[in-house]
Amino acid sequence: MITSRIPLRLVTRNLFKHPIRTLLTLGSLTVALFLLCFLRSLVVTLDAGVKSAKSDRIIVQSAVSLFVDLPQSYEGKIRAVPGVVETCGWNWFGGYYQDPSNFFAQFAVDQTTLLDVYPEIEIVDGDRETFLRERQSCLIGSELATRYVWRVGDSVPIISALYPRVDGTAWEFRVAGIYSSKSSNVDNLTIFFHYEFLEKTLEAGAAVGPPGIGIFTVKVADGTEPLDVMGRIDALFANGPQRVQSTSEAEFQAQFVSMVGNVPFFVGAIGTGVFLAILLAVVNTMLMSAREQSRDVGILKALGFGSAAVFWILLLQSLFLSVLGGGAGVALAFATSGPIQSALGPMFPNYSISVGTVVLGGAISVLIGVAAGVAPAWRLSRLSTVGSLRTEV
Repeated sequence: MITSRIPLRLVTRNLFKHPIRTLLTLGSLTVALFLLCFLRSLVVTLDAGVKSAKSDRIIVQSAVSLFVDLPQSYEGKIRAVPGVVETCGWNWFGGYYQDPSNFFAQFAVDQTTLLDVYPEIEIVDGDRETFLRERQSCLIGSELATRYVWRVGDSVPIISALYPRVDGTAWEFRVAGIYSSKSSNVDNLTIFFHYEFLEKTLEAGAAVGPPGIGIFTVKVADGTEPLDVMGRIDALFANGPQRVQSTSEAEFQAQFVSMVGNVPFFVGAIGTGVFLAILLAVVNTMLMSAREQSRDVGILKALGFGSAAVFWILLLQSLFLSVLGGGAGVALAFATSGPIQSALGPMFPNYSISVGTVVLGGAISVLIGVAAGVAPAWRLSRLSTVGSLRTEV
């Protein structure tokens, strides 16, 4: 029967009766869905480090502040605590490559234990033995290697504001290996080098800067309760000379999220505002379209098309518009994830558009289409044939 068919050609034909209005609405949807995907990806990136934290690793830092260094002598004492398998000291270097805009993380670490404590750091080019043997050697992340076209054997000059050399020259590190990490706890935009190299240079007076270790990462033995180990370590240094605070790796990662601010709240508030704004814009477009198509509805009904066909014509217009614009926004967010990651730098080194974000963006597009089109479509489908023909546009 004719009433069971929907004239699908009318869906696109009616939408592009006013091409400028349609294109502006599509552009608004594209920008809105791009922003929603971008904002959600920021939150996902921040949460990824917390969710992927290892339960058998704890972080020991100064009880005063993360920016207060601990004596290097603490490492041996921590290693002797029952339940501790290994420790690795980390010290923030705070340097840049050639220009301050080329800023990324560099850490002076205990090279003998780094790869044991962090097995997710996998050397994909070069070798571990060279890194352990040569004092000026370093490991660089695969993304850094790609960005600056560094290869194994290259010399990398780093200028440090925290540990400037007395003669004003750059620190020179030789690339012993390129690593890749699939864990959010260790990004691929970092340089690791020998703490011993930093220490000896400071002792020789060739550079100046604060002595000590920023944090110790502690690997806990299998079957050992991390909370018990944390309690023993804190008690060991309760009387100084520098008190410590031990936390789980997940809690330590969460501290950095809180330092950025209440990002999830602000992102949620902005995202809600963007969603409501674009929903109202699409609703306005569909209301105008419904009014303009009132006489067309009268003609369709006179030809034998039922109310259901009329309802679906307008609803499909709304869905077509929102899915096309929303899909373009999601695609734009996905396509620009690489440049955005480079622009965000070390604050969000693992920024990417996840499959979950893509699915959510698609679902929001469909939701906007349904929410914006249902009421106008229902109102239009209820009009009688005579009433539709008498409507003034």
